[in-house]
Amino acid sequence: MKLALITGATKGIGRSTSIEFANAGWDLMLLSRNLVMLEELKTELSNTKSKIYTKNCDLANTNEIDESLKGLITDYGCPSVLINNAGCAFNGDLIGMPLEEWQKIIQINLSSIFQICGLVVPKMRKKGGLIINVSSHAARSSFPQWGAYCVSKSALAMFTKCLREEERSNAIRACTITLGSVDTPLWDSES
Repeated sequence: MKLALITGATKGIGRSTSIEFANAGWDLMLLSRNLVMLEELKTELSNTKSKIYTKNCDLANTNEIDESLKGLITDYGCPSVLINNAGCAFNGDLIGMPLEEWQKIIQINLSSIFQICGLVVPKMRKKGGLIINVSSHAARSSFPQWGAYCVSKSALAMFTKCLREEERSNAIRACTITLGSVDTPLWDSES
């Protein structure tokens, strides 16, 4: 069975990835904080042969992550591909941004991925798998007004490298996809 888990599945890159995987015959576990958009996407994908499992989950809430993923994995099995796509940004000066905004960006862009991998990777070790963490050229370059985003994506790149080295012997591959500017709702982030 080809099963993929995609976070941030209802908008931008996550939505496009979900559509492509479903059209290629993959069964999908889709996470998003927007239940209405999840149901709309599930309906849209119903014309494929893929089984679509959805779960409403706000990655800013650590308790929701545990509950949502444990339920999905118990009910439908462990994905062989995990795509950590969900992300957020803050547009404004790095120094002077509210602490709660900093913490939200680090939680969603980095800590939630750590948490998701902590739940999925031990199950993946039985058969191996692939983890794709969606990153950005902001991991390698500094952009004024996007400092916290740059920091989170840079840390994600190193997290992925360390994970890859630690899990190589378990037939688990981990990589980042480092994208340039993509016109998605993330660009609408404002201070």
